[in-house]
Amino acid sequence: MTKGECVPTQDDERFMRMAIALATENVISGRGGPFGAVVVRDGTVLSTGVNQVTTTNDPTAHAEVSAIRNACRELGTFELTGATLYSSCEPCPMCLAAILWARCSRLFFGNTAQDAAQAGFDDSYFYEQVRQPADRRDLPTTNLLRGEAAANFSAWQTFAGRIPY
Repeated sequence: MTKGECVPTQDDERFMRMAIALATENVISGRGGPFGAVVVRDGTVLSTGVNQVTTTNDPTAHAEVSAIRNACRELGTFELTGATLYSSCEPCPMCLAAILWARCSRLFFGNTAQDAAQAGFDDSYFYEQVRQPADRRDLPTTNLLRGEAAANFSAWQTFAGRIPY
C-alpha cells in the first residue's frame, strides 16, 4: 500500500457498487454522464450524486460535487469529517478539490483518470493547468488591484462572527 491508501472492507465494496450503479443508470436513463458518487458516514448513506453537466447546463454538476452539496445541505454543515466518498471514477481536479474542502476522511474510486480519458473524458489538460503558475496558464490570468482586494481579508480577520473553514 502507498501513503493514503486504506484496506477496503465489504461495506466499502458495497458502497462503491452503489456509485457504479448510479453512474450506469444515469447513462441508461439519458439523464447525464457516466459518473456516480455516494457519501457515507458511520455506515449510513448521507447522499448520492450523478453527473448532470449537460442536462442542467452546469459545468460544475459533477457527481462528486453534487453528492457533497446534497450531504452538506442535508446535514446543515459545510464539512464532512468522518465521511467517505465513493466515486465511480477518479475525481477530476475540481472534484478532488471539493472533496478536500469538504474534509471527507476517505475516498474510493472505480475507474482511473486514464480509463476516463479512453472513454472521452480526458482531464489531463486540467491537471496540467492547475500545476502551472498563474502567469503560465493558457487562460490569460492577471493579478489586479491586490492592494484593494486586501480589504476583504482584513474585514474577515476582524469579523467577530466568522466561521473558520
